[in-house]
Amino acid sequence: MKPAPFSYVRPSSLAEACDALASDPDARVIAGGQTLVPMLAMRLARPTLLVDVTAIADLVGIQETEAGIEIGAATRQAHALVSDLIRTQVPLLSKALPNVGHPPTRARGTVGGSIAHGDPSAEIALAATVLNATIHYRDGDEDLEFQPDEYFIGPTLTAAPPSGCLTKVVFPKRPEGRVGAGFQEIASRRSDYAFASAGGQVVLDQAGTCVAALLGIGSVGDVPVAIDVGGLVGTRLDDGQIAEAVAAALEGLEVVDDLHATASYRKRAAARLAFLALVEARDDARAGGAAA
Repeated sequence: MKPAPFSYVRPSSLAEACDALASDPDARVIAGGQTLVPMLAMRLARPTLLVDVTAIADLVGIQETEAGIEIGAATRQAHALVSDLIRTQVPLLSKALPNVGHPPTRARGTVGGSIAHGDPSAEIALAATVLNATIHYRDGDEDLEFQPDEYFIGPTLTAAPPSGCLTKVVFPKRPEGRVGAGFQEIASRRSDYAFASAGGQVVLDQAGTCVAALLGIGSVGDVPVAIDVGGLVGTRLDDGQIAEAVAAALEGLEVVDDLHATASYRKRAAARLAFLALVEARDDARAGGAAA
């Protein structure tokens, strides 16, 4: 099939992009196009106007600010993957990125595009959920901020304003202490959409005791979800303690059943992957974590 007819603009500023989006209720932003272009070809998406944001310099780049590690929405996933700043300051995202698509798609795909699409199996969205990253939009003259738990509202559904443009995603800086991260997923083939995924981050003090633990689960429900494993704080994070905490935390996890995997399989996989992600994070922290 071929896409339905549409108009195309490539603004050079964020203001121009917002004006274009406001001018047409059926306008869509395009950056890497790794998700949108196939949807256009299959006519699953029929925008009347495409607004290409790849020429807007303000939407590209990775920098450290007082607010955290800012990643421009149009920053290529391949650039984020090789960023030393992300490797050292946002190690969970660094571990998630190699699982995103294939090298050719990462070369075109953008960090913001993955967030904006809102796929519950998206690795970048899961990392943002675990770390409670802040998602920034510009809607006309208004700047808006969303946290993941309010932004992701359903499969490929977000709370983004219809005429808004995603500008950046801000991840918290690496916390003090010995930080470790782990990311695990399972799919039918490497880099395919995952049946279940898990990301974890732990912080140990100098004595090796856990002072913070974060966990998130993706690909099993309508949205990626953060899981409370605060009970691990104060423990030595031995395998038994992690397994017990994961089992308790996932007891009420909502899981979907579809053509790709049953709900029961996904729940078992989520539990195993969550355990492995936290074990990986613990071992990473004990080894010194990402180089500061």
